[in-house]
Amino acid sequence: MPKERFLVLQPGERRPGRVPLPPGCDVKARTADTEGRLAILENQLDVDIPPHAHHHADEFVYVLDGAMEVDFDGTTHRLTPGMCALLPHGIPHALRNASQPPARCLQISAPGGWEEFVEDICEAGPAVRKGGHPDLDRLNEIGAKYGMEYHG
Repeated sequence: MPKERFLVLQPGERRPGRVPLPPGCDVKARTADTEGRLAILENQLDVDIPPHAHHHADEFVYVLDGAMEVDFDGTTHRLTPGMCALLPHGIPHALRNASQPPARCLQISAPGGWEEFVEDICEAGPAVRKGGHPDLDRLNEIGAKYGMEYHG
């Protein structure tokens, strides 16, 4: 492992990106930091994530604080601190906050690219929302290059 890839972050510190991400979405290791192998984010689940599938990346979530619900294969799973879920690529799933304050989780996506997708969404701004809800058509346009597909 090349020594120049070693990094240490202080509490609350995040890796810089090409655009600012919202509070509660902290990139801990970028895809470029891991030679494309994975991306690691610490997320606060302020908004529910509609059903979607990652066609290339497996997603792993580990709950740090609060509670969240994961819909997977027709079943809703409630995750509380210390619980985790592996969401295999190709299978639709959804994530919902289930606590106040909102759940906070560590998210690992392998291979990487997730933080780049989130940056693209932030760059698109209000264009990814329609009538106060996610615009799935627009999200799918953005997500195509990352193998992301949202379902209605």
